[in-house]
Amino acid sequence: MSVLTRDEAQIRARILEVHRCTVDLDLTRGDELFGSTTVLRFTAREAADTFVELRPAALHRAVLDGRELDPAGLADGRLPLTGLTAGDHELRVEADMRYSRTGEGMHRFTDPADGETYLYSMCGMAEAPAVFAAFDQPDLKAVFEVAVTAPPAWTVLGNGIADRPAEGRWTFTPTPPISTYLLAFAAGPYHSVRAEHRGLPLGLHVRRSLAPHLDTDADEILDITRRCFDRYRDIFDEPYPFDSYDQAFVPEFNFGAMENPGLVLFRDEFIHRSAVTDTERQTRAMVIAHEMAHMWFGNLVTLTWWDDIWLNESFAEYLGFQILTEATSYTGTWTDFAVTRKSWGYDADQRPSTHPVAPEPDAVPDTVAAQLNFDGISYAKGAAALRQLVAWLGEKVFLSGINDHFARHRFGNATLADFIDSLSRASGRDVRAWADRWLRTTGIDTLTPAVEADGADWRLAVRHSGSRPHRITVGAYAHAPADPGRLALRDRFELDIPRDGDPVPLTFAGPRPDLLLLNDQDLGYTKIRLDPGSWETAVRSLSGLPDPLTRAVLWNAARDMVRDGELPPAAYLDAARTHLPRETDTAIVQGVLAFARTWIADRFLPPEDRPAALTALTRICRDLLRLTEDGSAPGLRLTAVRTFIDSSVDPDTLRDWLTAGAVPGSPELDPQLRWRILGRLAVLGAATPADIDAELDRDPGATGREGAARCRAALPDPQAKEAAWVAMFDSDELSTYLVAATADGFWHPEQHDLLRDYVPRWFPAALAAAERRGPAVADALGRHGFPAVVADADTLRLGEKHLAAARPVPALHRKLTDLLDDLRRALRVRDGAATPG
Repeated sequence: MSVLTRDEAQIRARILEVHRCTVDLDLTRGDELFGSTTVLRFTAREAADTFVELRPAALHRAVLDGRELDPAGLADGRLPLTGLTAGDHELRVEADMRYSRTGEGMHRFTDPADGETYLYSMCGMAEAPAVFAAFDQPDLKAVFEVAVTAPPAWTVLGNGIADRPAEGRWTFTPTPPISTYLLAFAAGPYHSVRAEHRGLPLGLHVRRSLAPHLDTDADEILDITRRCFDRYRDIFDEPYPFDSYDQAFVPEFNFGAMENPGLVLFRDEFIHRSAVTDTERQTRAMVIAHEMAHMWFGNLVTLTWWDDIWLNESFAEYLGFQILTEATSYTGTWTDFAVTRKSWGYDADQRPSTHPVAPEPDAVPDTVAAQLNFDGISYAKGAAALRQLVAWLGEKVFLSGINDHFARHRFGNATLADFIDSLSRASGRDVRAWADRWLRTTGIDTLTPAVEADGADWRLAVRHSGSRPHRITVGAYAHAPADPGRLALRDRFELDIPRDGDPVPLTFAGPRPDLLLLNDQDLGYTKIRLDPGSWETAVRSLSGLPDPLTRAVLWNAARDMVRDGELPPAAYLDAARTHLPRETDTAIVQGVLAFARTWIADRFLPPEDRPAALTALTRICRDLLRLTEDGSAPGLRLTAVRTFIDSSVDPDTLRDWLTAGAVPGSPELDPQLRWRILGRLAVLGAATPADIDAELDRDPGATGREGAARCRAALPDPQAKEAAWVAMFDSDELSTYLVAATADGFWHPEQHDLLRDYVPRWFPAALAAAERRGPAVADALGRHGFPAVVADADTLRLGEKHLAAARPVPALHRKLTDLLDDLRRALRVRDGAATPG
């Protein structure tokens, strides 16, 4: 299929003004196809030729201004519209469209728990033509009028308030002008919980087999929704721009959520059917706040072209965390951001695929290039840059600029330049120069302190490696006199780092602090290092710091030092062993254990050191389990249970837990924990296909099916591995979720000898499957299926060879480029870890 280029979009936007788009879908035509009729009313500003996008199974009819067009003219997803005269036009398109199994276009899912079928659309970023005929670019907005025919027992959801004029027939209030990628549908026998807030209809929807779990969480989700609405109402002058707000939790969704106006789609894993930590509940709340921010950033005011993805995602990311902190009981959100999201941005910014938060327009020449930029740069780094901008401008000025932006571009489109103009008007400052340094550049600065004591005074100098200005907070800590294991804040002050060069050294009266921490409170986006004395204090007393956000900054510094080869991986494990049993913040414990288990044990340490690392991890988890026996910290305990399972080399203990249906002292084993244990037993060779079948009988739903696929692929048996391989690469029947689950189960360091021969097969097989099945499956194969655990020079050479010679599809090309860079880093760190002394 052809790919829309920026140049083509600019030409079409100059020619056309789209007024109205009527979409009528028939969802009663069977399991493979649905009917789609589109009527587009538009004006040509001049005589010209153009095209409309459509990717049908069959194009039955196309009529332009009463003139029949030849359906055979459709090629590569484009129907030519030739000989347009200046003035008004009407195009009618009737087609059959194909359901998707990959989460793109109109996805169709049959719930194995009860046999019920559910549909939902994913029109972003360029999938609208798989659902209806469209001028598919963000700056050709239109009013959408939608009608749907569906089975009588189904509920149909859309972007506006629904009416049901006849059985099986649904119509929706016309939308305000929105972009094609934001049109949305969900249909099926959904279970719904309805409410309202300040006269606005609210709805929560989930497939029937998850109804009890939604009912359990509905009050919490609605409370978060109402609180976030109220806070946005307080800070934005522009009222909520749509007539309803439905949140549908849908199966096999490829993203965390999608911000369709009035109908936000979430992956249904956010409806928890098993125990979760308080941090995971906070994450769900953050995503709710994030998607709601898009109602203004992205939906009310939409990017003109995809080079400005950050205008959508960076703002929603920043506001998702900030609004949650201000409006709800989740006041520790920025600690979670520091541990999970910031590291995502840091890692992405050090890979070959890094790009500016706001790339130059020519760097995003088409929609394929744009799709690759939904990453840690556009989300996490962009949000961190906005925190710096707020620290520099002040929150009041920042919000004033946002409101000016909304007022000038409501229901229209805008660019980075437009937003910078609004901030400059509000602040009277040179925001453009700030943006040039922060938004148009790549990479991470590093700040390194030097602390010297000089008699009764101490002196701070900071070495700045990089090119951005920074406003950071510096924390000075001293051991508490009554408890030397604890650190007390002695002083905290702001420090401005010039864009080029180092700040002027500072001198302070009194003894030097025991711990001097740059970027305390994590307002900056920069790597930090510690002076030797401060590092010694951190090693001894990190868990004695009073603020979890301060502790998160230190853990991030340690993580960066490991990745950069400046701290031995074993030293990170030692720090975790010392301090995690004293840690009270679940986000920190989750983040540190995840890094230690995935990166330290499986990649950064030499293979001969891996058993000792797993032993260290299980000991940390046993310490946490012992300290949480009183039930006071269920989130910490659940985190420890999960990591213990993943790290255990003792199948007897795991089998005892599975047989008893509980961990001694709690928790009882819910489906997620049971599949987790069975998966680890499979890796260790202590589970059989019969065990997996029995567990699937116990949990026959969609997540059970994924768990079974993961476990079967994990069995250390040649026939099981080959069966998993055929399912991933030789058949197109698996959904994206089942591809990911099978890939997750396939590769394990414990099975190195069994897996080695699959490494050279993986690269050509993955390239072929990605070409055949599209970007969603390509991403899943790279993200979940890459043989990272076979981390050696041979794997690296194979990967480089195929990357250079085979020209993989863009979605897999970027993923492979980055994964190979991660492998190079792992080998460098491993070589350092294996070097004596």
